[in-house]
Amino acid sequence: MKNIRLFILLALLTTSCKKNFLDVVPDNVATIDNAFTSKTEAEKYLFTCYSYLPISFDPTYNVGLSASDEVFVLDPTSAIRSTNVLRMPYGDQNISAPIANFMTGDRDGVASYKAIRDCNIFLENISDQGKVPDLDIDTRERWISEVLFLKAYYHFLMFRAYGPIPVIDKNLPISVAIEDTYVKRQPVDSVVNYISTLLDEAALHLPNSINNISSELGRITKVAALGLKAKLLVTAASPLFNGNSDYTAFKNKDGQALFNVTYSVEKWQRAAEACKAAIDLATAQGIQLYTFPAQTVPLSDETMTQMSIRNSMSEPWNSELIWGNTTAITWACSFLQRCGIGQFDFDNAVASKTAGHPLMGPTIKMAKMFYTKNGVPIDEDKTLDFSNISTLRVGNHAERFNIKEGETTARLNFDREPRYYADLGFDRGIWYMANSPSKSDENTFWLMARGSELSQSSPVPVCGFYMKKTVNWHMDWNTLTYPSYPYPEMRLADLYLLYAEALNEAQGPGADVYEYINKVRARAGLQTVQSSWEQFSRNPTRYTTKEGMRSIIQRERAIELCFEGHRYWDLLRWKTAAQELSGNITGWVVSGQTAELYYREVSFLARHFVAPRDYLWPIKEDDILKNPNLVQNPNW
Repeated sequence: MKNIRLFILLALLTTSCKKNFLDVVPDNVATIDNAFTSKTEAEKYLFTCYSYLPISFDPTYNVGLSASDEVFVLDPTSAIRSTNVLRMPYGDQNISAPIANFMTGDRDGVASYKAIRDCNIFLENISDQGKVPDLDIDTRERWISEVLFLKAYYHFLMFRAYGPIPVIDKNLPISVAIEDTYVKRQPVDSVVNYISTLLDEAALHLPNSINNISSELGRITKVAALGLKAKLLVTAASPLFNGNSDYTAFKNKDGQALFNVTYSVEKWQRAAEACKAAIDLATAQGIQLYTFPAQTVPLSDETMTQMSIRNSMSEPWNSELIWGNTTAITWACSFLQRCGIGQFDFDNAVASKTAGHPLMGPTIKMAKMFYTKNGVPIDEDKTLDFSNISTLRVGNHAERFNIKEGETTARLNFDREPRYYADLGFDRGIWYMANSPSKSDENTFWLMARGSELSQSSPVPVCGFYMKKTVNWHMDWNTLTYPSYPYPEMRLADLYLLYAEALNEAQGPGADVYEYINKVRARAGLQTVQSSWEQFSRNPTRYTTKEGMRSIIQRERAIELCFEGHRYWDLLRWKTAAQELSGNITGWVVSGQTAELYYREVSFLARHFVAPRDYLWPIKEDDILKNPNLVQNPNW
C-alpha cells in the first residue's frame, strides 16, 4: 500500500504558513545522518514530528466541529471557500477520494502515516546516545517522550476514525521484500493497548508542566499524556468499540477477528482509573477550572459568570488548559474567530464595522440543547413553557445583561442557562467585550441580525446564531484584529466529564459521578444535578439510574464542550450518531425584515447518517487494491 509503506528513509521536509515554533523543520537536509549531527539539527527534526498536528482552529479542517450537528454552512464551497470537510454533512464521504483522509492527509486530512514514519526515524536515531554528541541525557529522554506521545496521538487519530488500523511500530528497511510491506489491520483491543503502552512510556520523562513559557508553550507534558490515555480508554470502552455486535463478521483476510464483540465493564473501570490519574496530576500542577478574575470596574454577576465560561476556551493559556494546540495559531485562530463574530448595532460606530465572514454558525438544534435557567432540558422543565420557541417577547430590565432591554426576540432566547448567553450570539442578544469600558456599558453591544440591518459584507450565519464562545474578548474593533489563543485540544472540564461518564458506566450513579459533573455545572452558574432535577424536572429521578445519568452526562458534554471539536466523535463512540446526525437541519429566516418574519424555523438540509456504515470511515479504494492484506470497513 503506497501510503502505508513506511520504509522511505528521507523525511518530507515541507514548510507551511504556520507561525509558531512548530514550523522549524530540517533545512534541505540531504541525509538522515546529517539531520542528527547536532542538537540544533535534531531539534528541527523533533519539530517536524510536531508539524503534522491537525489544524483544529480551522473549521474547514476540523471534522469534530463541522461534521457534527452543532454548526452548519449552506453551500460551503461558495459560502466560505472550496473545501472538503464541510461537505460531510451533505453525505459526500466516499471510497474513491475519502474526505479528511487521516491516513494519507488527502482532502484536508492528517497525514498520520507520514507523521508516524518521521516519528520512527527520530526515535531510531535519537535513541543512539552517540549519534547526537552535544545532546544531554535529560533532553534526550524528554524529546523521546514527546515523540512517543506524538506517535501515539497519530495512531489515536486513525483509531478514532477507522477502528482497527495497521500499527506501525518500526519503519521497514529499504531492502525489504515488497510483500513484507503489505501491512494488515490489527484488532481494536490490540490497537488500544499499543497506543496506551506508548503513552505510558511517554509519560515517564515528560515534564509535569512547561517552565520555559517564552518558547515551549504547546509542547507535550505528562498531564497531556495521561489526559490522552484517559480519552483513548473512554473511547475504547464506549459502545462503538465495546461489545458492538454490528462487527461480528468483520475480519482480516486470514480470518482474524477485528472486533471483540463481548461487552466488558472492566474497560470502563480501566478508563475511570486513567481519568482519575490524569485529574490528580492536573490538580497537583495547579490546573483548575477557569474563573474570570475581578475587574477594576466591577461587573455584574451575570457577566462574570459568562466570562468564566467564554474564556475557558478563548483566554490564552488559562488555568484550565491541559493541552493547547498551536498549529497555525496565527492565521487559523483568526479565521475561526472571524467565522464566529457577529454584526453589532449601528448606533455604535466602531462596533458596526465589518468584522468577519460568519457564514458558519450554530443550528437551532444546538440552541435547544442548552438548559433552562433551572439547569434542566427545555422540554423537561415543568416550570417553563418552551412549546413554541418562536413566540415573541420583549427584553426587560432584569434580563439586560443577556438580551437588549426593550428589543423583541424569540422565546427560545429567554430563561436560559448562563452558557447559552456565553456561547451563543443571537439577534438582540448582548455581547460583552473588553472595549466595553465600564459596568454601565456591559450591555452596549448587541446583535442586529435581521435582513434590513445587515452590513454590506457581514452576512448572518444561515441558521441565525453565532459562535460567540470562539471569539477572544479582546478582539479589537478599531483594527479588526483577533488575539491568538491555543486551541483547547483538552481542558480540565473535558476530563471531569469523561471521569463522571466512566464511573457511571462502571458503577452506576453515585457521589463521585455527581461531584465531577457538578464541578462543571457550578462554574456554569447552575445548581447541582440532584437539586435541578428534583425541583424542576418532569422526571425528577432521572439522575438516580445509570441510563438516566448517561443521558445527562452526554448532554452536559454537548453543552460544555460545544464548538471545541468533541461532539462528532462523541456521537460516534456512543453509537447515537444514527439518531443525532439524521433529520432536518433548521434555523431562523435570517432574511426576514421584521421579528415576525425572522423568527420562523425552517429547514435547510435533510441529513442522513447510514448505520452501521458511517460509524467507521472508508479506507481509500486505491489503497485497498494495492495492498492484498488490507480489508475495507464494512458496507463501504
